[in-house]
Amino acid sequence: MSMKYIVPLYIFASLCWITLTDLYISHLSLSQQTVTFIQTVKGWIFVALSAFFFHMALKNRQELKRMAESEQELSTLINAMPDFVCFKDGQGRWLKVNEFGRKLYQLEHVDYKGKTDRELAEYSPYFKEVFLYCERSDEEAWKAKTITRSEESFSVPSGEVKTFDVIKVPLFHENGKRKGLVAIGRDITQQKTAEALLLKREKLSVVGQLAAGIAHEIRNPLTSIKGFMQIMKKTKQVNDSYVLIILQELERIDQIVGELLVLSKPQMKSYRAFRLNEVLDYVTSLVAHQALLQNVTIEYSNRWVNPFIYGERNELIQVFINILKNALEAMPKGGTIRIEVAYMEQDRIKITISDTGKGIEQERLKRLGEPFYTLKEKGMGLGLTISTKIIHEHKGSLQIESEVGKGTNVHIILPLYKEAGKHEEGPSNQ
Repeated sequence: MSMKYIVPLYIFASLCWITLTDLYISHLSLSQQTVTFIQTVKGWIFVALSAFFFHMALKNRQELKRMAESEQELSTLINAMPDFVCFKDGQGRWLKVNEFGRKLYQLEHVDYKGKTDRELAEYSPYFKEVFLYCERSDEEAWKAKTITRSEESFSVPSGEVKTFDVIKVPLFHENGKRKGLVAIGRDITQQKTAEALLLKREKLSVVGQLAAGIAHEIRNPLTSIKGFMQIMKKTKQVNDSYVLIILQELERIDQIVGELLVLSKPQMKSYRAFRLNEVLDYVTSLVAHQALLQNVTIEYSNRWVNPFIYGERNELIQVFINILKNALEAMPKGGTIRIEVAYMEQDRIKITISDTGKGIEQERLKRLGEPFYTLKEKGMGLGLTISTKIIHEHKGSLQIESEVGKGTNVHIILPLYKEAGKHEEGPSNQ
């Protein structure tokens, strides 16, 4: 009860008490000395009660003043926040909202206190759907009986679409009844815009890197074609084997370009059985010209007559070309590349490609295979990453051993395909 009602009520009650006690004493047969004593005691009681009342009133007034100051500080704080802050009672009626919220929902001149979202929707028709959605999400928070968090997007009269990170905190009495609800909405529109731009840039970056990787793969067969064409021009003779290789390389370029065109809708890969020797012979012939120019010798040792491998032939060609090119780049002043094929237990084949190049430091060796990590000035760091992925897709493994000053060994382990030509192959006696 307000102090403006308590004070008159106390004065009225005091006057009634004094009058009634005087009337009661006057009807008693008491001596004047006794009456005087009673009046004195009554006076002191009145003074004590009055003093106690005014002390409590003053204390209550100070407490109310402190509460008003605290409420003012809270109002100043929430009004200074660049977020939507709203307090509601257990029935969903608005108790207090900050200035940001009133401006956001165009409620500056609306007496919002005591009104529900559905009622406020009639005062701000533009946000009617937003208010009705808030009513539903409030109910979900009540039912969840815990803090809920969600993103809400809606358009404002300026035409801009705002996105808010909304947190709702339901409050309950000890008996479980609804007490109130606090809703806090942070404007994350700029953050979402920045995230969208960052995602777009990331996609463009990936597309650019992918295009660079594909261009790198196209350059390999183009280099081979150029080399063989230069040889035929110099010798003025058309070599059938060179022409065959050129046609095969052109076919591979056509396949790579085709893969580029269908990136948005990847097609099924064509897995089939093929002879490993055919692939290794083909790859060796491709790099033979460049090896000759760099004074690099290629040695080929096969401890397995002609094993079958099941997979995508062109992808494995890509793997072997990448590894051989890395070996050639590690020996710009000449050296030796050794290719060894050996049988392993559990029907597996091990292909080892070794070079006598400068080798790789152990610290860098640990990072090989990570996307975009490369030791080359002009490389993208995708070759070994792609090669490792291809080998894993063929249920194999790729391992690299290297020592500075001695060279590098690349071990590729692949499963044998036993169903095809199993009577035509077997361990060699070499």
